[in-house]
Amino acid sequence: MRPRQVLTAILILCLLGTFASAQILDPTLHHLRHGEQREWDDFPAKPESDHLQLTFNATANPAERTLSLRHRDLRHVWKLSLNGQELATLPQDENPMRSLIAVSPGALRNGANALQITCAATTPEADDIMIGDIALLDPPRTELLTQAAIDITVTDADTAKPLPCRLTITDDQGDLVPLGIESDAARAVRTGVVYTATGRATLRLPAGQYTLYASRGFEWGIDSTKLDLKTGPNEVKRLALRREVDTPGYVAADTHVHTFTYSRHGDATLAERMITLAGEGVELPIATDHNLPIDYEEAAQAAGVRQYFTPVIGNEVTTPKLGHFNVFPIDKTAKLIDFRAATWAKLFANIDALAPGAVVILNHARDTHGGFRPFDPSRHIALTGEDLDGQLLRANAMEVINSGATLNDPLLLYRDWMACLNRGLSLTPIGASDSHDVTRFIVGQGRTYVRADDKDPGHIDVKQAIESIKQGRVLVSYGLLADIKVNGQFGIGDLVPTNGDVEIEVKVLGPSWTRARHIALFANGIQIRQADIDPADAARPGLKSAVTWRLPKPAHDVYLTAVATGPGVIAPYSPAAKPYQRTSPHWEPYVFACTAAVYLDCDNSKSFQSAFDYASQIVTAANDNVPVTLQSLAGYDAAVVAQAAGILRTRHKLPTPESVEEAALAASDSTRAAFIAFAQSWRESAAARAAQPPP
Repeated sequence: MRPRQVLTAILILCLLGTFASAQILDPTLHHLRHGEQREWDDFPAKPESDHLQLTFNATANPAERTLSLRHRDLRHVWKLSLNGQELATLPQDENPMRSLIAVSPGALRNGANALQITCAATTPEADDIMIGDIALLDPPRTELLTQAAIDITVTDADTAKPLPCRLTITDDQGDLVPLGIESDAARAVRTGVVYTATGRATLRLPAGQYTLYASRGFEWGIDSTKLDLKTGPNEVKRLALRREVDTPGYVAADTHVHTFTYSRHGDATLAERMITLAGEGVELPIATDHNLPIDYEEAAQAAGVRQYFTPVIGNEVTTPKLGHFNVFPIDKTAKLIDFRAATWAKLFANIDALAPGAVVILNHARDTHGGFRPFDPSRHIALTGEDLDGQLLRANAMEVINSGATLNDPLLLYRDWMACLNRGLSLTPIGASDSHDVTRFIVGQGRTYVRADDKDPGHIDVKQAIESIKQGRVLVSYGLLADIKVNGQFGIGDLVPTNGDVEIEVKVLGPSWTRARHIALFANGIQIRQADIDPADAARPGLKSAVTWRLPKPAHDVYLTAVATGPGVIAPYSPAAKPYQRTSPHWEPYVFACTAAVYLDCDNSKSFQSAFDYASQIVTAANDNVPVTLQSLAGYDAAVVAQAAGILRTRHKLPTPESVEEAALAASDSTRAAFIAFAQSWRESAAARAAQPPP
């Protein structure tokens, strides 16, 4: 072996504590690829193979032995076969982890043995993985997993009371490690992760050196300790978590939560979901299993965690060809919403009839399900938020971050949302997790802070929270939190009387384990201010930055919204998930926060007029005359101008992108730029539409 391979082999043995009973089969990690295209550009352009074939000498095993291996980035199902017989299916999980696999008696032969690792996927979707560090161990798997034990208690650092939390344990390679315990009434267990409902847990695992982390979601800090576990009596450790992000007057909601029990994919049972919600500090979870209204009340009581959150019955209306919509609250005795409705009009009419006054969220609008992508360029002009199929989006909210279905571009859905506001749609921005799992995608990692009384998480006023969501009184969080104040007294969802200069304060908060790098302020979806955050401030717990800008009074009504971004978390206690449906092999993890809108009433009408409202008035007053419209747009921002171009398109006055660009030649510089931007966005949609197969 090469020196590095020898070192790796020694590390394997040290980590497992089995110097005298391990046979190193392969000390290296191998790059395998399913599919033709490279999935991520942090993998080599060319893989070693699409499978691993390993031949090794051994003796027949009259008793069970154990196979140890490391792997990461397993998006698809990968299987292990030994001597032509399936041995195991590896966890479908991108996180780096070690697996211990039982080798049943008689599975090994005297002499040559063949181990094969192959992908079971039947689709061409790419999957780049790293797998290797393979060793054959003499002890049975159960014996290895119970070599050592540790009793852990996690408390609130300020009150000394035990806290529901997440425990994460990794080896010296940073891999999640297999545990010799299973989920029960008070804990949810996966490789390297235990959620505890009580703040207490006993872990059993192979003897070795580890790092143990305790965490409790976005608002809390991290505590950690190094472990050197040996066989013998249980070790004892106490960890303490301190709340680092105060959110008075806001309730932490996850509006997109699933269970395997009812959605039938992922792996979190109903009982496990209750424990993970408490462990991640989610105070207002919305049950959104596919096409089923599920009540968490009884399960939360059974898990002993009902005091930590107030559950709400919802439903992810999962249509075959019209997208997915979360609807809540729903009466558990109500008829099922017709998820097979043929059009948005029929779907929303059915929602209105069966869940009147509900929040209706457009989910993951850039993802394709059932061949339908709500904001696909072939049916949606991104710049102006216009639906080319003529369907009216009657939702009142939309996801701008979905931590279980992230995008390569962290601001794509945020820009889509602002374009919809410019179009005149009333949509509240939403952050959610879409978690179906205990730990592969973390519940509450994306979340929405809703303006409501948060003094007692177990007795949240649901009606108050629902009204706040519908009124746009929310903050969206994915590792950071941003808030905005106008003229010292107005905030999200408010209509601000504007008679002079406007003072805007933006604050960015976060725990010590996230970083914020950049803040931007948008008016009508147009960035008007930005600031970088000092790295020393970005590392602080709690308030990371506070920026004040003074703006001259805008010429017409505009809405303001702020966004904060930073590098993503890769630590094992809250790792950022890679994009669910990637648009590029390049991915950089990120954290993200945005505010809902604050509305400036600049024309003193005591109501807000959108960019589309202004554009409609201008085009109509000009009798659809293009030159007159162009002259009348002087003094309006690019959002209004783009909407005017879109209206002229729909009224057949500018029938092609080229005609829009030609008309822009006679306009002022600012109007010309907005017309050209619209022409480009329309051209992209036209090209995508032309590329669609015939119906």
